[in-house]
Amino acid sequence: MPSTLAKIKSMLDSHIGKKLTVTSHVGRKKILTRKGKLSETFPAVFVVELDKDESAVERVSYSYTDVLTQNIKLEFENEEAEE
Repeated sequence: MPSTLAKIKSMLDSHIGKKLTVTSHVGRKKILTRKGKLSETFPAVFVVELDKDESAVERVSYSYTDVLTQNIKLEFENEEAEE
């Protein structure tokens, strides 16, 4: 996994439009897994459009800091885990 926020953003920029699974730690011993497509990246956050079949929410955003601190894990379809 990239070690700086700029490297994480650059890596995600190259994956725009690809399907992914986001695993996030939402509380004490609670893990939430969502599937969707990476739609946009911004200077501080990135946006994932979620599958409509699995979630009532259409879009969710995450901070690059979440990836850096490993609060979330990104797994792109047909690729190794991005830890």
